[in-house]
Amino acid sequence: MASSSKFAWIAIAMFFALFSLKHCQAYYLTPNYYDYACPQALSTIRTVIRDAIAKERRMAASLIRLHFHDCFVQGCDGSVLLKDTPWFTGEQTALPNNNSIRGMEIIDAAKRAVEAVCPGVVSCADILSLAARDSSEYVDGPTWTVKLGRRDSTTASRDLAEADLPIAFENLDVLIGKFAKKGLDAKEMVVLSGAHTIGQAQCVTFRNRIYNETNIDPGFAIHRRRGCPSDNAGNGNLAPLDPVTPN
Repeated sequence: MASSSKFAWIAIAMFFALFSLKHCQAYYLTPNYYDYACPQALSTIRTVIRDAIAKERRMAASLIRLHFHDCFVQGCDGSVLLKDTPWFTGEQTALPNNNSIRGMEIIDAAKRAVEAVCPGVVSCADILSLAARDSSEYVDGPTWTVKLGRRDSTTASRDLAEADLPIAFENLDVLIGKFAKKGLDAKEMVVLSGAHTIGQAQCVTFRNRIYNETNIDPGFAIHRRRGCPSDNAGNGNLAPLDPVTPN
């Protein structure tokens, strides 16, 4: 199990690096982008991310997921971080994100820390990309080289987030279609899904499977029902996505 998990993490790491680049081709990215303009940037961000995960282990999975939800809509541009205003609707209230994505306050904290040492230099999009890598690294997952130099988006699209982001209730054909729209095949979809070896899910996202599906291990279904009632009570109750390596 440990060996298989290790290889899965390595595949995910390689793919996150390639996935991020595939959706940021408009810019020239380099690992050394901040070496002269803000040499303290990477260490400053890493400290904030590590402190946040030390306080709440689940945050590692949340930050990796936040990065994915950013990249899948308009590319890795930080658009998921833009909050709604009276004149602007962002992506945070889209169905796959609403009351689900977490960790924006950690990215805000990292941004404040970086601004204190080199104001107006480091983008939130780069911070989010680094946060995903640093999160994986901190929980003994793989590491990878993050190429930097992304610009922060001034736009966001709730409609694209609704249409493009994968949703827990969708069937396999729909999911394959959504990844295909991003130039990703079924194998690549499975590799990215392997990031779910850490993290937790809300009861509402898996209730139908543990009560109504027959293609599931009966013992596992019974175990999950204990924390997820068949009625609408306990919608927000959490369960580890993988009971072997939840953190």
